[in-house]
Amino acid sequence: MENKIVDARGLACPLPVINAKKAMGEFREDGILTVLVDNEIALQNLQKFASQRGLEASGEKKAEKKYQVTIQVAAGVSDSAGDREEKAEIPETDDRDNKKKGLVVVLSANVMGSGDVKLGTALMKAFVFALTKQDILPETILCYNSGAYLTCQGSDSLEDFKALETEGVRVMTCGTCLDFYGLKEQLAVGSVTNMYEIVEIMEGAKNLVRP
Repeated sequence: MENKIVDARGLACPLPVINAKKAMGEFREDGILTVLVDNEIALQNLQKFASQRGLEASGEKKAEKKYQVTIQVAAGVSDSAGDREEKAEIPETDDRDNKKKGLVVVLSANVMGSGDVKLGTALMKAFVFALTKQDILPETILCYNSGAYLTCQGSDSLEDFKALETEGVRVMTCGTCLDFYGLKEQLAVGSVTNMYEIVEIMEGAKNLVRP
């Protein structure tokens, strides 16, 4: 029986789950994956992640800011039964086998949700990063209004957008928005688009994701 330990203490969401998923895919035989985290939310997220894949998991608090999640792993289950069932419903992917045709992500702001701006900024950064770790990537990402800041110089998400573009994802930013915010010369990834094209893409989308 194989045993692995992932130390995810001090890592922000969604890294504990992402690192656990990566470790699970490295198992050559059935075994135990132990994930160390420093907060109860991360513990709950890991337990839910395991449950969605039909895996047994238990969590416990060892001490203040010391939590441990133990997952019973079957060999090669980064794609376990739960995952495969979901993927069976995914529409045809493109010839690179990593993008979902008709899946469009719309980023209309540089923050996620309403409320505290600092929190919203952190959530958006985590969202874009999480996109890069999905097995199936979006076909297109549209950025408009203050979402234009996300693809420009100084953006904390710039490297993630570049990684997505390298994988064939179209990253498109509204030209009118770039002009409005004085960002036209600062666009650092993707291409400039217009409202006519944005409408066309959104009308033709099979799925729209709006964080």
